[in-house]
Amino acid sequence: MSGRFLSIGECMVELSQAGAGLLRKGFAGDTLNTAWYARACFSAQWAVDYCTALGDDAMSDEMLAFFQEAGIGTSRIRRIKGKSPGLYMISLRDGERSFSYWRENSAARQLAADPDFLRQAIESADVIYFSGITLAILSRDDADTLLAEARRAKASGKLVAFDPNIRPRLWSGYDEMHATISEGARAASLVLPSFDDEAAHFGDGSIEATIERYRALGVHDIVVKNGADGATLNFGGSESFVPAEKVEQVIDTTSAGDSFNGAFLARYLETSDATAAARFAAKVAARVVSEHGALVAKSKLGI
Repeated sequence: MSGRFLSIGECMVELSQAGAGLLRKGFAGDTLNTAWYARACFSAQWAVDYCTALGDDAMSDEMLAFFQEAGIGTSRIRRIKGKSPGLYMISLRDGERSFSYWRENSAARQLAADPDFLRQAIESADVIYFSGITLAILSRDDADTLLAEARRAKASGKLVAFDPNIRPRLWSGYDEMHATISEGARAASLVLPSFDDEAAHFGDGSIEATIERYRALGVHDIVVKNGADGATLNFGGSESFVPAEKVEQVIDTTSAGDSFNGAFLARYLETSDATAAARFAAKVAARVVSEHGALVAKSKLGI
């Protein structure tokens, strides 16, 4: 089987501690991370593209080259004069990570500002993936544009996958966050929520409550990730459970959910076996959290 996978969102410049007062530069972002792991897990018959907006500065050029080197297509990336990517820095204190963000003027905030460009990008793909963070960084008009195109893609029979990836600090308030996340789910055929987020921000008392809420929004297939407690799948009303893989030592959980999503989607799209795909994704995620950084090389994933 072959096809084209399109991930839509924001990639940022990442600065992390390198010792002796030095910082290490990298690139990461939830939807880029998912595209990275999808590319690592797909066969060569599948293409993986990233849809975002970048500026015309040297850092945008470097980021674009990074995507290309990773085998991620860049033809669906807009370049905006005078803009640049967003940036975040990871700080460590007593072993605990904290994050500082500079993204208010990120070019990615305009990824849906050209409706024709966005429609062409989505029409070129067989599978579309986006997240709650993608929606949160956009203006309300641009978020509505993206949601309309996602609904159009779903209605045409394309698989539209959505991870709510709830980050309250990106939203103006809970009402807007709840409403827009719910609209993102309505526009999707497959939703991949994390239970801790859903419990904390939607008040779900159980995984079943999360599944019922998303099914009430018209979502056909749901994968509820629950960290070390595994994943619960509900595909067309048929439920299954996949335990998490045991990890000897957790090093970095930054991309745990993103790597699960990318690996799951790649395997599911090639086999149509959701439960087997979740088992595979659990193994990949276990390898990822055993390494430093959001993006782990394919050679370290055991695939």
